Amino acid sequence: MTEPERIITPFTAESTAAQVVDGIDLTGRRAVVTGASSGIGVETARALALANAEVTLAVRDTAAGGHAAEDITRTTGNRQLLVAPLDLADQASVAAFTLAWDGPLHLLVANAGVMMTPESRTAEGWELQFATNHLGHFALATGLRPALAAADRARVVVLSSRAHLRDGLDLDDLNFRHRPYDPAVAYAQSKTAAVLFAVEGNRRWSPDGITVNAAHPGAVLSRLTRYMSQEDLDRATSSGETFKTPEQGAATPVLLAAYPPLAHVGGRYFEDCNEAVPHVEGTDQGVAAHALDPERAKRLWQLSQDMVSSSPRV
Repeated sequence: MTEPERIITPFTAESTAAQVVDGIDLTGRRAVVTGASSGIGVETARALALANAEVTLAVRDTAAGGHAAEDITRTTGNRQLLVAPLDLADQASVAAFTLAWDGPLHLLVANAGVMMTPESRTAEGWELQFATNHLGHFALATGLRPALAAADRARVVVLSSRAHLRDGLDLDDLNFRHRPYDPAVAYAQSKTAAVLFAVEGNRRWSPDGITVNAAHPGAVLSRLTRYMSQEDLDRATSSGETFKTPEQGAATPVLLAAYPPLAHVGGRYFEDCNEAVPHVEGTDQGVAAHALDPERAKRLWQLSQDMVSSSPRV
């Protein structure tokens, strides 16, 4: 079987989310963006609102979400901004959000996340980064599947990271019960999980007209870096790394959510507004083979399903 042709768009690493949606009309489309009160999330929501979508900001801090919604309305003129509470580390919160949702959902952008946290666990005993970045979004997306299926050509976008290049998933020890906790490894495996979710989610859901893709937004200095040490931050900022603005960081997820030529594209990983090339050892770009492995994606899906369904908080 021949490999599908790599997708190239007119946009680049320098493109902004507003440039991506220029000329696109999302009137009548309903979107949910998690973690939309700051950083990449708020700029993703702003761009979708600029294209006239109805956007729900799914956030832990609803006061901050309210301020973000007001700012988006002020800058776009779009008053179709809603705010809803969502704590991805709390399965009860995720279940409440999905139960409260009514009607079709056209766009789901799984943006929220935590990075490099000290060792911490949820009420279920799950490692916090995996629980928040993957399991929370897994439960959200699967809970909203009927709403996505009811929409016309729904799209799901999960945010990954080039950190996935560092480490695959230890499917036998997802919660660091039998190995020393390493915050960087935990973050990396949660972002590998995001790509594997896109692979298996798209396989399962594309017959319902739902596409699922993963996006690496690029390096952006935001609240996501709050658990990094000053030494790590200094090393990153002095390394010659090119940092994107939040508006540029939002461009790739917005592209996957709204760019018309991608309406039937799924199960892929994009960076810098284009489909990523296969990773080459010694570089920090591309997508790793371990993140696209369909068998690992199937196994992760089943493990995630089992974990979420066993949570006493649902």
